[in-house]
Amino acid sequence: MRFLCQAAGAVASGKFMGKKNHKKAIPSLNRRIAEHREKIRIEYEKDFPDRGLIRHWETEIRAFEKGIEQALKRLGK
Repeated sequence: MRFLCQAAGAVASGKFMGKKNHKKAIPSLNRRIAEHREKIRIEYEKDFPDRGLIRHWETEIRAFEKGIEQALKRLGK
């Protein structure tokens, strides 16, 4: 059981992802960043924007950007 959990963690961290998966991840993460920026823009247009929600989306954007950096690093770019 422990091995299965470790293997799942390795897959989630990208250790077993191939070059094709890293190439696919970059545009996908860029789309997610664009979606979150649009959500933030819409939230700021409200009379009382939810700052907690905006902060959450900004945190996710930073995580997506880090994922892009890691994918580029693994692709040797």
